[in-house]
Amino acid sequence: MSDPDELLRIEGIRKTFPGVVALDGVDFDLRRGEVHVLLGENGAGKSTLIKMLSGAYTPDGGRILVGGEEVRIHGAQDSERLGIATIYQEFNLVPDLTVAENIFLGRQPRRFGMIERGRMEADAEVLLKRVGLSVSPRARVRELGIARLQMVEIAKALSLDARVLIMDEPTAVLTSEEVETLFGIVRRLREDGVGIVFITHHLEEIAALGDRVTVIRDGRSVGQVPASTPEDELVRLMVGRSIEQQYPRERADAGPALLTVEGLTRDGVFHDVSFEVRAGEVVGIAGLVGAGRTEVVRAVFGADPYDKGAVKVGGASLKGHDVNAAMAAGIGLIPEDRKGQGLVLDQSVEENLGLVTLRAATRAGLVDRKGQQEAAARIAKQLGVRMAGLGQHVRTLSGGNQQKVVIGKWLLADTRVLILDEPTRGIDVGAKVEIYQLINELTANGAAVLMISSDLPEVLGMSDRVLVMAQGRIAGELSADEATQDSVMALAVSNPTTDKEAARGH
Repeated sequence: MSDPDELLRIEGIRKTFPGVVALDGVDFDLRRGEVHVLLGENGAGKSTLIKMLSGAYTPDGGRILVGGEEVRIHGAQDSERLGIATIYQEFNLVPDLTVAENIFLGRQPRRFGMIERGRMEADAEVLLKRVGLSVSPRARVRELGIARLQMVEIAKALSLDARVLIMDEPTAVLTSEEVETLFGIVRRLREDGVGIVFITHHLEEIAALGDRVTVIRDGRSVGQVPASTPEDELVRLMVGRSIEQQYPRERADAGPALLTVEGLTRDGVFHDVSFEVRAGEVVGIAGLVGAGRTEVVRAVFGADPYDKGAVKVGGASLKGHDVNAAMAAGIGLIPEDRKGQGLVLDQSVEENLGLVTLRAATRAGLVDRKGQQEAAARIAKQLGVRMAGLGQHVRTLSGGNQQKVVIGKWLLADTRVLILDEPTRGIDVGAKVEIYQLINELTANGAAVLMISSDLPEVLGMSDRVLVMAQGRIAGELSADEATQDSVMALAVSNPTTDKEAARGH
């Protein structure tokens, strides 16, 4: 007899792709009114598992039971019919449609064959209030920032009135206030009897929100433990070894300034931004969402224009709004949107790793393919990219392995100044430490690193100096010894313009 409180059970699930065993015997169950955390390294099989529950993949072996009955899920409609809703890490929204149209896409209320737009927008407004998002249901999705897009995805999932809600890294792009709003939504859903599968790489979220944890390693479930399990034990289960130091920054004496930014201004976006990054140091940029951090570094890299100011590399002025000039000067940018701006998804790992060095490897119109392949193989091995081979399309890699490819192409280019915008977003703790060690290697070899991160402990743990932005300006600079969560947040919520005027008044 089936357990009435058991919503979902997975038994011995197996899934293979050409050359890769993605899942090899995973067991998992979800009960009514619980948050069950699914934990594992990038490439462990978490995404493959949830894609089978959402109908994107079909299993090669094992069983899926919903409400005690074995089911076959052949597509998104089957999943929704069974009461399963999925919020993916990568958004599934149509940019040119409105918020309301995206929430009810394919399920618009109709009367006499015509869409009832007023009713649809009213229903959307109720859902938007439920997730704490103050935006018009008539707004175009392309006008929204990443954090708001995530909230629209959550509202869309809630509109399905699902019994099982799968959330894949839902807090990765949210501010601390938005995370608290999300947690409140999750707790209310739990009280309503909804079962929630919660995937996160932020270990501190597990005890705050979860009930149970299932750990997946190398495609197998290796343990099920209470959410109160200490973090170091969760890490050991997840990566198969202990990690002694989460932020292993190896500081050294800084050399001469490699990157100098003087009075950089873009009207209405950022104003009078000045700083420098010296050889051998990591400078972190902290601030709230919308403070202008990403906009500044994109301007430094030449991806966006600026109205006033100067960017210098090694003392030489850099032509503005010219990515080729920035790259030639030795600047590399790892963007926050790795899929949209950092990768060519339908090209191979090898081709993506060679993108930056392709021009240098070309003679008389011919590419040194052997040299490119050898370099790609070397860096992929150094970074520990999990793949079937260099010919595998980047689109099919896990998020963390995609990020390693983005980083790898700049390492191959012998970059002097590396700009990292949210370098570890959506990456597991083991892969994070590997990236931190790469940062150490870069600075030990005399490179300069400028790092933006919304993960404040990461900024504090890996930066030699911290710049804090607020309202498009540098609100202050803190040494590693001065930088604490309180001191950074005090600057992040300040008004730099008012503060400077008050200082002049005295």
